[in-house]
Amino acid sequence: MAKAAKKAEIALEHYDVILSPVITEKSTQVSEHNQFVFHVAKTATKPAIKAAVEALFDVKVKGVNTLIAKGKTKRWKGQRYIRSDAKKAVVTLAEGESIDVTTGI
Repeated sequence: MAKAAKKAEIALEHYDVILSPVITEKSTQVSEHNQFVFHVAKTATKPAIKAAVEALFDVKVKGVNTLIAKGKTKRWKGQRYIRSDAKKAVVTLAEGESIDVTTGI
């Protein structure tokens, strides 16, 4: 009962900051070192990402690193298009903390 009440207290803007977890071979390897990768909003700041991860997953965040993956130019049926830019955050957790990203947010 207490967990259900705690979930209701989470601010809705945290769900706007963290979009989805990145599940790739490389992100799985860094999870062994207490690091997790998330797609985040382009306007998200490091303190906002830290607050969102701590609120949504109930863990202690040690550090946040961000990167912006620029969209590539591609071709489809002879037409050029550009993929959208994407911002990712690599979140380092404190010792003993863990996140199960397969359950979703």
